Amino acid sequence: MDSVTEPVSGDRAADKDTHFYQTDQPHGLRHNPFKSLVAPRPIGWVTTISQAGKVNLAPFSFFNAVADQPPIVIIACNGSHKDGGAKDTLANIRETGEFVCNIATWELREQMNLSSADAPHGVDEMVLAGLAPAPARLVKPPRVALAPAHLECVHLQTVELPTTRAGSTNNTIFGRVVGVHISTDIIRDGMIDMTRFRPIARLGYNDYTVVREVFTMLRPK
Repeated sequence: MDSVTEPVSGDRAADKDTHFYQTDQPHGLRHNPFKSLVAPRPIGWVTTISQAGKVNLAPFSFFNAVADQPPIVIIACNGSHKDGGAKDTLANIRETGEFVCNIATWELREQMNLSSADAPHGVDEMVLAGLAPAPARLVKPPRVALAPAHLECVHLQTVELPTTRAGSTNNTIFGRVVGVHISTDIIRDGMIDMTRFRPIARLGYNDYTVVREVFTMLRPK
């Protein structure tokens, strides 16, 4: 006879030791655990360009795909620029309506980290990180040439979310993917080989992870 996992009743589950906190109250830990729990999160390494032609490159760990027909991604541009005003990524997308999500990988981890610096308005973080650009096909912002995958995007809408930080904003940007570049080095038998791709993802605190192992599970009928 096949074994059946016994469900855990509410009373039994409540007996387990847990650390609970309300999110509008102190969490009681060394650092806020929220971003460590919603993890790993893929990194959208976003290039934009201003109307004046200034390139910006910035990594976003609040990034993901939210639809595939058509393909749509989101990036959350939270907070303000240290020098005041909107961050360059948000400002440039507002101006031009275009951006590119370059996928950060293990080989590019140091350059990705360098591009996260709080640089003054108008600084080209691609130059700062020693990266060469490559032209996109359908949008104006350049791609990171060494990245093995790129999503060319056009702006769909921006949703401003609530914030608990005074003088700041939380903006979630939706973009429709209109073009995709994939290095043939990470394609195997017509599929993406994640062990060759090796994308990195953000955990909490200053921690990251990298995809080195993959397992497959088929959905039950």
